[in-house]
Amino acid sequence: MRIALSQITSGPDPVANLDLVREQARLAADAGARLIAFPEATMACFGTRLAPLAEPLDGPWATAVRQIAKETGLVVVAGMFTPAADGKVTNTLLATGPGVEASYDKIHLYDAFGFAESATVAAGSSVVTVDLADVRVGLATCYDVRFPELFRAHADAGAQLTLLPASWGAGEGKREQWELLIRARALDATLWVAAVDQAEPAAPAPDTAPKAPTGIGHSAVVAPDGTVRDRLQAGPGLLVADVDLAEVAAVRRAVPVLANRRLP
Repeated sequence: MRIALSQITSGPDPVANLDLVREQARLAADAGARLIAFPEATMACFGTRLAPLAEPLDGPWATAVRQIAKETGLVVVAGMFTPAADGKVTNTLLATGPGVEASYDKIHLYDAFGFAESATVAAGSSVVTVDLADVRVGLATCYDVRFPELFRAHADAGAQLTLLPASWGAGEGKREQWELLIRARALDATLWVAAVDQAEPAAPAPDTAPKAPTGIGHSAVVAPDGTVRDRLQAGPGLLVADVDLAEVAAVRRAVPVLANRRLP
C-alpha cells in the first residue's frame, strides 16, 4: 500500500493551512498514494489560542478537508481541534476519504517538559482504528507514542499500520527520543508505524507561546521489525512510501511478542 506523509509547518490561520493540505494531497495523489497523513495541529499550530478556532467535525474546516479527499480520491488524516466542555478543545485526528469517516481524540495529553496541554485540551478515551479496504489502520497522536499499550491495542484490534501525526516539542535529546520511540512502538506491536511530524519552523509564528511544541521534522516510516525504511529531515517535505503489509505476518511469526505476553 502506498502512503504519503506530509511534513508541513502549519501556522495560526486554519484557512491558510487548508491551502497546504490541498496542495500536498494533490501531489500525493499524483504519486499514486492511497492515503495521506498530515501532522497533529494541522488546523492551527500549538501556541495559538485554540478555543476560538475549534470547530465541530461537521464544521467548515473538516468539511473542506472532506472535499479535498473527494477531489483527490485519497483518505486524508489531519490534526484539528474540536470544541469540548469548560472552554477546552479536543485534539482530534480527522480521517476521511473513500469508505472512511472517523475521528480519534488524543488520549495522552502532553503535560511534560514545561508544557501543560491539559490546561486547554480535554483527553479522549477511545482506541480508534479505520479500515482502508482490507487494511486496518490505528490512529495515535504525538505524546501517545510514549505509551506502548495503545499501539498493542491497535494490533489486538487487527491493525497492521499505525499512523502517528505529531507536533513534537524541540529540545536537547528530543530528536533522539522521537526516533527511538517510533521504532520501539513498531517493535512492541509488530506493525508498521508511519510517524508524521510538523516540520521544524524557520521562525516561531507571531503571538505563539514560547514553550509550544511546534515540531522538529524527521517524519519516518518504520517497519514491524523496527527498521526505518524512509525518512525526512527537519524541513518541509512529502514522503511517499510503499508499505509491504505481508511483513507484519512474517515478523509476528518470527518474534511473536503479542502472543507471548504474560501481563495485560
